[in-house]
Amino acid sequence: MSGNLTVTMPSDLEIKMVRVFDAPRALVFAAHANCEHLRHWWGRGNPLDCAMDFRPGGTYRFVEHADGEQYAFRGEYREIQAPERIVQTFEFEGMPGHVCVETLELTEEDGKTTVTSVTRFDTKEDRDGMAASGMEEGSRVSYEALADYLTKLS
Repeated sequence: MSGNLTVTMPSDLEIKMVRVFDAPRALVFAAHANCEHLRHWWGRGNPLDCAMDFRPGGTYRFVEHADGEQYAFRGEYREIQAPERIVQTFEFEGMPGHVCVETLELTEEDGKTTVTSVTRFDTKEDRDGMAASGMEEGSRVSYEALADYLTKLS
């Protein structure tokens, strides 16, 4: 199952993504926890400006540079339980006011880490808008970049 991204909509307000990485959980968690790692894979591997205060109550802001454009995203860390759980808000600055909550759970078995991401939206329209935005393909490409990066770190 390693390498396949599974995307489902378990409810009218949620998108769930599951991906297995051939790397230990502590390493996969670290790849989500600081800019030096994130720059290598987040935003489909495009150049990324990254600012983050990785602690509960801390904030982040990522600016992806792609196709001559800039795409900015921001949020706040609500809960961090290293190395198994991150809960954060997520907002695309191009559509202000549409804030969702992402919960990342990381589990490890036999040296492989499963990342389960559940994004919860305020409305079905927001969920459907995110699904229509190309989020699935962007996530797939970003996670491929993460898998490649983790191989270099191992």
